[in-house]
Amino acid sequence: QVQLVESGGRLVQAGGSLRLSCAASGRTLYNYAVGWFRQAPGKEREFVAAISWSGYSTNYVDSVKGRFTISRDNAKTTVYLQMNSLEPEDTAVYYCAARDGYTIRRTPLEYDYWGQGTQVTVSS
Repeated sequence: QVQLVESGGRLVQAGGSLRLSCAASGRTLYNYAVGWFRQAPGKEREFVAAISWSGYSTNYVDSVKGRFTISRDNAKTTVYLQMNSLEPEDTAVYYCAARDGYTIRRTPLEYDYWGQGTQVTVSS
């Protein structure tokens, strides 16, 4: 079992930056690909970014390319999402998820473990 805990979400003004963290406990994330998803009120959960188990491969939804960066520190069992140039449309609950596999996936159903989420609110 892998327990995931997200942190770093808060209220920020448009144009600002945040760094979200996803910390694992129970076991390391070494053999897991990790993704970040978000869900705004009344909308489906949306893929944001993912990183392979090695950290060498990443993938982003088009709307965040050039603004968000996903990274991982396997030694500390933590995955980060650096979010720059935030926009009101980025407002959502952000979830991290881990899948027992080496490669990136963009579909929530392909992930095995989920955190409880952290709220990001971007004011205009």
